[in-house]
Amino acid sequence: MKINVIYAHPASDSYQASLHRRLVQTFRARGDDVVDFDLYDMKFSPAMPTEEWRGHYDPSQTPKDLQVYVDALRWAEACVFCFPTWWSGMPAILKGYVDRVWRPGVAFEMPQDGGLIKPALLNIRRMGVVTTCGSPWWYTRLYTQDPARKVFLRGLKTMCGRGVKHLYLALHSVESVSNEERDRFARKVEQRFASF
Repeated sequence: MKINVIYAHPASDSYQASLHRRLVQTFRARGDDVVDFDLYDMKFSPAMPTEEWRGHYDPSQTPKDLQVYVDALRWAEACVFCFPTWWSGMPAILKGYVDRVWRPGVAFEMPQDGGLIKPALLNIRRMGVVTTCGSPWWYTRLYTQDPARKVFLRGLKTMCGRGVKHLYLALHSVESVSNEERDRFARKVEQRFASF
């Protein structure tokens, strides 16, 4: 399988970084083709400049610095995101990636008559998410209604057409769980994505 991994965490020695490494190793051990983007390491700029915004709906005006990300999306059969959940959502760098890369003409088509948008990433058949949350599960799921999950599974996933399989794994209360619980979650990530 052709897999595009998008990773967003600033510290290479973090628990999230270890999950990212485990994901990529799992895919490569299976023989998958992996294009792995570490957004911080690649110094991805999340801010959309004014001129880019003005041409956002014109696919011919896709900025050159975004082309590698666009090409990977169009190439991939699976897209896997690995990031910490901060303030009930994704880090700013990842939100900027979504805003700038999952753009009209790439992720979806805008009908001329103003009708419903049409998914354009029909090549993507699977979507995965591995995230950690500082908040307890009940706060994320019950109180805030799991906004990050909604963005990925009700938003981005729908740009990939129908029948896309997904896997969403989250470790809650990450700052206070034991090392054994962290190890258990890491093994779960490896096992579940080994058959992704």
